[in-house]
Amino acid sequence: MKVEVSTFLLIGIPGLEHAHIWISIPICFMYLMAILGNCTILFVIRREHSLQEPMYYFPSMLALSDLVFLLPTHYAENLLEFFIHEFTDMESSVLLIMSFDRFIAIRNPLRYSSILTSVRPLQIELVFAIKSILLVLPLPFTLKRLRYCNKHLLSHSYCLHQDVMKLACSNNRVNFYYGLFVALCMMSDSVFIAISYVFILKTVLGIASHGDAINTCVSHICALLIFYVPIITLATMHRFSKHKSPLAMILRADAFLLVPPLMNPIVYCVKTWQIRVKVLEKLALKPK
Repeated sequence: MKVEVSTFLLIGIPGLEHAHIWISIPICFMYLMAILGNCTILFVIRREHSLQEPMYYFPSMLALSDLVFLLPTHYAENLLEFFIHEFTDMESSVLLIMSFDRFIAIRNPLRYSSILTSVRPLQIELVFAIKSILLVLPLPFTLKRLRYCNKHLLSHSYCLHQDVMKLACSNNRVNFYYGLFVALCMMSDSVFIAISYVFILKTVLGIASHGDAINTCVSHICALLIFYVPIITLATMHRFSKHKSPLAMILRADAFLLVPPLMNPIVYCVKTWQIRVKVLEKLALKPK
């Protein structure tokens, strides 16, 4: 007998139910630190006139994307699923824009300010934001049309399209193919990022001060690793691991959600001295 399901339960951390209250303490601490770090980046870049340049707009866009990325945990399941995928794509798009920014800065440093005016980064980001919304918006509606029977327990601590889709007892072929299309669109960002770095390396090898040029990319490379390594690790475990540990899968999925918003502000404060100096000034600390 099939019993139709209308609500779903998030699994939490299986096997450690007795310790959920203790596990919540470091997770909440990381959550609050991520919010504080990204708010600090946004505040400093917004208030400091010396940081009102296109090259600093992109870290602020990344901080804003990370900040909103942390909010969906409070939304209903359809909105949660939409915002998780929307801001995953949005953050990937910001990282792609930043790779183009680094290429222009290294390839044409004298024309950088004329190519990327103060308004152009905002225009570019608006275009990519609209693209992300249009790309992800159909996902909740494709899930809404499905029937769900008996199974109602999701395998992650938050709502994902592929996770909900697998619980359907009706034909989910449309969801599968559209989800694959969305995933391929998101993967295309990483392909274009790789291509941009091929051109960056080609340009850097042709100039004398290649060490200084590479240093301008360190923050962005760190942000790429922070964002893509958890995604690749999780996808690899899903695809190739025959005996997947539910706990390991959930911890890696949670790392994908929490680590980028937590680490990106730290990376940009440590590796970008202009931002680091201003942050330390705001904290009334003497910068080194």
